[in-house]
Amino acid sequence: MKKLYCIIALSAASAAFSQKALERVEPSFWWKGMKNPELQILVYGKGIAGQEISLSDGIQIKDLQKVENPNYVFITVNTNEITVPKFTINIKKNKKTLGSYVYELKQRNSGSADRESYTSKDVMYLIMPDRFANGDEKNDSTPDLIEKADRSMPNGRHGGDLKGIINHLDYIQNLGATAVWLTPVNEDNEKVYSYHGYAQTDLYKIDSRYGTNEDYKTLSRELNKRNMKLVMDYVTNHWGVSHWMIKDLPTKDWIHWFSDGEKGFKRSNYKITSQFDTNASEIDKKYALDGWFDTTMPDINQKNPLVLKYLTQNAIWWIEYAELGGFRVDTYPYNDKEAMAQWAKAITDEYPKFNIVGETWLSTPGHISAWQKNSKTGEAAGYNSNLPSVMDFVLFAEMPRAFKEKQGWNAGMNKIYDAMTSDFLYPDINNLLVFFENHDTERWNEIFNADPKAYKMGLTLISTVRGIPQIYYGSEIGMRGNKEKGGDADIRRDFPGGWKSDKQNAFSPAMQTPEQKEFFHFTQKLLNWRKGKEVIHTGKTKNFTPENNVFTYFRYNDKESVMVMINNNDKDQAVPLNRFEESLEGFTKGKEVISGKEIILQNTLSIPAKTSLIIELEK
Repeated sequence: MKKLYCIIALSAASAAFSQKALERVEPSFWWKGMKNPELQILVYGKGIAGQEISLSDGIQIKDLQKVENPNYVFITVNTNEITVPKFTINIKKNKKTLGSYVYELKQRNSGSADRESYTSKDVMYLIMPDRFANGDEKNDSTPDLIEKADRSMPNGRHGGDLKGIINHLDYIQNLGATAVWLTPVNEDNEKVYSYHGYAQTDLYKIDSRYGTNEDYKTLSRELNKRNMKLVMDYVTNHWGVSHWMIKDLPTKDWIHWFSDGEKGFKRSNYKITSQFDTNASEIDKKYALDGWFDTTMPDINQKNPLVLKYLTQNAIWWIEYAELGGFRVDTYPYNDKEAMAQWAKAITDEYPKFNIVGETWLSTPGHISAWQKNSKTGEAAGYNSNLPSVMDFVLFAEMPRAFKEKQGWNAGMNKIYDAMTSDFLYPDINNLLVFFENHDTERWNEIFNADPKAYKMGLTLISTVRGIPQIYYGSEIGMRGNKEKGGDADIRRDFPGGWKSDKQNAFSPAMQTPEQKEFFHFTQKLLNWRKGKEVIHTGKTKNFTPENNVFTYFRYNDKESVMVMINNNDKDQAVPLNRFEESLEGFTKGKEVISGKEIILQNTLSIPAKTSLIIELEK
């Protein structure tokens, strides 16, 4: 283990270090007026720990921490005590200046701390930037990064970028989405398969094949102008093996090592249920949390206070710099949970309205709910995550099974009903991300052979139940992809029209095929209706157990009521209405949202096979 650490450090030193005394400063600047005034500055350069380090303007260093690697020092200052907008970090030896850096403390934007974040009012549109649209062909390949663009390779770089997303914000807005979640866009400088972005190599820099930091801020501001939000995909669990700090580790325990693994590497056993198993063995818990996802993704040790501070400040830096509207955090339960509770609290202390959803890929509501802030299930295990939102992987898992099955005691639409009978476990049920697919899963339209009826029923469900609906780019035009046969690349196909050479431009409704139009128009109608519906955003729910594979539920508040009926039966159904008397009392008619037709509520309600109805009730 020690030998491998030395090899990594020395090889990086010989290959990358110049004679400059100061090569990196992170974060490169900060802001005055933060609730937490303490700032820790990472200063990096060859042998820098052996030099004299001072700050200009009489600024006091509260703590100067040296570590086992002499190429790092960590300087802590109190920004409340600094009265100048800029100061200089000086590196000297025998009074001779070897290097310096002018550090800036910027003024925060007005209202920055009260920044709005995504809520149940929003619909989140998930984009894989490399596969969405190429707005700037000049950055498809860049000299500073290894992997070059090759659209003929399914797992290669295809050239999608931030400019391409900016160019199509009208499309996203018109569709009805109000928040945009991008898979990671920070630099990922691996030799191959770098387009997914989850093996980041610089946490303070946008990958130049996507654009620049300024382009990222521009995207956020353009979204904000439209009352939309940019959601960053944040990765705390692992970095890329080519990350500059991994090549020259500050401390041996910056990442996790295994004495029984090959060269210190041990793959995770992925048993994250061990986090709350009071009977779990220590070895199983260790392999779950400390094991690596892959040889190219070293597992970060959040228990190290320097690591935790680095991750916390980096997250806050991006929120403030890019005016973000939220985080989605990858592989949340694989991190050290006590450290992540501190991380989430530090962020939400600074930004009280800021929303963070963790990827809590577990199979039971008890396990998932334990990760939400103030959860009773988490409390039972002696833990509070401070994490505002979690992902409803139970509903996600049951949806394709439910829509493929016929009625049964625990089959068909009863699976959907049963999935939501544990809602009481969640302390904030409206702050739950609901979805039927994402960039890691089989495409919904592949599962159902691009059947628009199945898509409409699925979208109706996630758009009208409690929580924040998330859709995946291209599903709104019927895009498919077979993960089993084609791997991840097939569920991450290029959006048609995102490249100049594409034969068809599906971003333009006028150029969509009749099949694409059917998907698109339904999505657009439903999502735009949802925008102004407080009863859907925060209303209560009344479920009626499915009969004949028809699931009926109501969303209601003091002002209005909406009836949702989903017929998953192969035949039309005449549903008796007397069963719903407690929710229909006082209502005599309604307007169906998609068709606009008036519905008279008498005796029975006819609903065609494989169809959903959304009825705004009227007295």
